Amino acid sequence: MRIQSPSLSELHAFAQAARLGSYTLAAEQLSVTQGAISRAIARLEEHLGFALFERQGRRSVLSTAGRQYLDAIGPAIFTIESATAAMRRRRSGRQLRLSVPPTLFSHWLIPRLPDFTARHPGTVLSFAPYRRDDPLTDPQTDAWVRIGADPWPDQLAADYLVGQDLVPICRPQDVEGTQAIRRPEDLMARPLLAHTNYPDNWARWFSKMGCEDLCPAPVADFEQVTLLVQAVIAGMGVAVVQRCLIEEDLASGRIVVPVQRAFRIERGYFLCRPAQRPTSAELQDFRHWVLEQAALDRAAQPLGTTAELP
Repeated sequence: MRIQSPSLSELHAFAQAARLGSYTLAAEQLSVTQGAISRAIARLEEHLGFALFERQGRRSVLSTAGRQYLDAIGPAIFTIESATAAMRRRRSGRQLRLSVPPTLFSHWLIPRLPDFTARHPGTVLSFAPYRRDDPLTDPQTDAWVRIGADPWPDQLAADYLVGQDLVPICRPQDVEGTQAIRRPEDLMARPLLAHTNYPDNWARWFSKMGCEDLCPAPVADFEQVTLLVQAVIAGMGVAVVQRCLIEEDLASGRIVVPVQRAFRIERGYFLCRPAQRPTSAELQDFRHWVLEQAALDRAAQPLGTTAELP
């Protein structure tokens, strides 16, 4: 197939001249002569069949067609440059690029990361933006933490970390006085708050606790665990959440677990990586460390060891 795209040198000349509004400044930026920029853009215009710039005094201003072309190719040029820079950094140093859901990142991973950097001071951590629909194939990313359940696709190697333990939460004052929450049935009398993506968590938890009555419908739902917890603290009701996401709130006493009997679901956070891709030393170090942290987390919060129900 005949290649239709122009050369990268022509595209870079055009993009820099468009950004700076000057062939001279573009030449300085790319360390070439002004004549080289002019010739590259002329070749590009001949290739495309339309003018990319219009002269306004001493400035070169994009034409309408030039603006449309820049909007189309700009992201691709940025992607190529970013990928190249990332690969050069990987060759020159011990870098590990990860993608982690924001909620787990802020509530569980970040408080533990100082321990990793202390153990592996030569590894530079880099974090890719989180995308819910990410196919987990980006060659610039070494590993992803994602919520899911076994079995994972054959092309992925996945290690379970945390997140399968659901617990109910309420305010500290809700476990005091004559109306205190002590048993699962007591929660049914309170307004139930839910996570938007998992509205069945309450029904499943009550069923696991042996409650035969129909589960009341939640009175409100929230897309983020942080907002769900804030609603509980504000007194809107009670919620059931993954225990790994509420460590700080529990430690501070802002919320409590009224019934110390968790329910283990199949969903959880997994460390995922392409099964056929060679595992770097940096990823091996991180995998060993994060699995250790997850094991310590589970050992510190075993199911059903406190206030076990009869």
